[in-house]
Amino acid sequence: MNKIRQLLKKLVFKILGKDPEAVVLSVLSGDAPLASAMATEFLGLVPDRQHLTVRLTGQNETPCTQQDSCITIAPGSTWDIYSQLRRELRRLRIGQAAVLFTSDGSFTPLRRAVFLLCPSKILAFNANLERHHLQLQTWISSWLFLRGVPLDRIHLRPWWMWPLKGEPSTAPGTCRVLEGRPLSPARRRVAVLSPYFPYPLSHGGAVRIFNLLREAAGEFDLFLFAFTEDGGEVEAAPVLDFCARVILVPKPRYREPRWSSLLPPEVCEYNSPAMRAAIEKFRREYAIQLTQVEYTQLAAYGGDILVEHDVTWDLYQQVFNQARSRSAKWDLWRWRRFESSAVNRHPRVVAMSEKDVGLLGVPHARVIPNGVDLDRFQPEPEQPVQHLLFIGSFRHFPNIVAYRFFTEQVWPLVRERCPEMTLTVVAGPDPLLYWRACTHTPELPPDDRIRLLGFVRDVRPLYVESTIVIVPTLVSAGTNVKVLEAMAMERAVVSTRSGCAGLGVEHGKTAWIAGSAEDFAKGVEQLARDSTLRRAIARNAREHVEQHFDWRAIGQQQRLLWRELLAAPAVIRHASHDDLPEIARIQAASPEAATWNPESYLDYECFVAVLEGRVAGFLATRTAVPGETEILNIAVAPDARRRGLGQALLFEAFGRHPGEFFLEVRESNRRAQALYGKLGFGQAGIRRSYYDSPREDGIVMRLRSC
Repeated sequence: MNKIRQLLKKLVFKILGKDPEAVVLSVLSGDAPLASAMATEFLGLVPDRQHLTVRLTGQNETPCTQQDSCITIAPGSTWDIYSQLRRELRRLRIGQAAVLFTSDGSFTPLRRAVFLLCPSKILAFNANLERHHLQLQTWISSWLFLRGVPLDRIHLRPWWMWPLKGEPSTAPGTCRVLEGRPLSPARRRVAVLSPYFPYPLSHGGAVRIFNLLREAAGEFDLFLFAFTEDGGEVEAAPVLDFCARVILVPKPRYREPRWSSLLPPEVCEYNSPAMRAAIEKFRREYAIQLTQVEYTQLAAYGGDILVEHDVTWDLYQQVFNQARSRSAKWDLWRWRRFESSAVNRHPRVVAMSEKDVGLLGVPHARVIPNGVDLDRFQPEPEQPVQHLLFIGSFRHFPNIVAYRFFTEQVWPLVRERCPEMTLTVVAGPDPLLYWRACTHTPELPPDDRIRLLGFVRDVRPLYVESTIVIVPTLVSAGTNVKVLEAMAMERAVVSTRSGCAGLGVEHGKTAWIAGSAEDFAKGVEQLARDSTLRRAIARNAREHVEQHFDWRAIGQQQRLLWRELLAAPAVIRHASHDDLPEIARIQAASPEAATWNPESYLDYECFVAVLEGRVAGFLATRTAVPGETEILNIAVAPDARRRGLGQALLFEAFGRHPGEFFLEVRESNRRAQALYGKLGFGQAGIRRSYYDSPREDGIVMRLRSC
């Protein structure tokens, strides 16, 4: 029977003038390396068929997969190319044609001609080499694929289109609770909600959250609520050192089209009933008094403080200004609508810079800037090499935009002018995944002088081996922590204006600021050749971050904000003559403190803590020179201790006097030394036999306030 069918098949196709065995085509309708990769993959899918390769003369120099089966077509209109293909393939029957569809419009006539030639046989490939069979019965899916929608999102349907089958979104209902340090009745309780677990310190947001939580832990018991990817494990130990509880909830799997909701899709991605239930449960059971929400996309959970790590609508405004597309306009409208409502709903809003406060336009917004760990990021001498460093996770699409700007427009100029220059790029975890999704190209262009790294746990060795750090950011919001780290390491920075916005840097003094690709290349070249200028900028940069971006000082701003929103454990006010008897009583009951004539305190700045109608503690300070404040004495009544009064008095002084603080404490007073150490004081010296009754050395301690 099979032999009869084969004979009939040959007879029919002989009458039609066609070869009975169908051939397959690889149509090289795109960038040469990508088209070649498509042809190779397609050849592997159908190895038992005769394989022909079609390309345009002069437009694609991709080698044919088989030199004796390559068809070269002259460029022209759709009809011209179609006519040439008909002549070349007149005796052949096409079984399937692989066609590459990318954003390159120069190949559009070729794609259309092949479609006219065999409309039901097209196997379309996109720039990520995903493939989809174009068919009339699935015309919506085919149209979406040709529009550039990733294959795994083509069949998504919004929830409100319930009659049409689609993959539903899922939100895991579980949570994990990790216990950290013991709770203390002397510390008030604060919850912090984050879209990720803030460790390891691999990106700017994690660095900020980690350091500010650590700085706040001396005064508050912290409950950290964080989402995890796919419920994965976290490296919790460093965070549990200062958090009382860590509550981890798997991030929902959001499976709806990006265009389909009034809320921004990034907000919908974090809609988790399990997280809402966990927050409510812990608020109730542990009497949590304050909730801080990190990032705008979590604003729907509500809280007392919303931290705007960037003004998100400003970011999408920049995207729209460049793209001018309907989708960019829709994203901008949604984010502006949601974010404006969110900042008005929260009693306090924190922004990264004065520029961001101005963009938000609400009176209850204040600046608590990003910072840098000056102890961790210590300067080291330069290596005798010409080496650039770019740090920017590709998970954040502005970093991909920045990388393309540098490699496509700046790097060719730098390569020519500085033949020995090399570049290291830290692109974060799974860089190719995000690169393909953003650029619709399968691989980064190769370059023998560029080293691409994924996730890097500790970037400090990379700063050490670099001479210049580049920040070629074109689209940005908020402030860049990586710039602060580079400055702390005493490395000269070449940046666009948006890359260092809000950091107060000056061109030619603390950084090189470039306005164009040519300016950027010129800055790299000049700093590479002029070591004196480069090192001067690097030294000035370190001094700049020491003065303005120390996490210890910024942490005090965070604590002052929390104290402002919480009911203070006591009323703090200036002392008066009527308070002197109580001050004398407290001082007499505190032999570990210094002994002064109580009336002399009124010659300086003296505060008292009033608890339940009576004076329960006092603090006296004096300003030696502008920027330096000495704490003369501090004491709390024995029956009012361990209720936060000492910290409240100190924070009152910190808030009034930016700069450095000094104090002396008895060498034997370990409890007071521990308190001061938690607040950021460090030992600065010893004063021999400073105290009387009994005679004892005084430990001099120093703190830089905000």
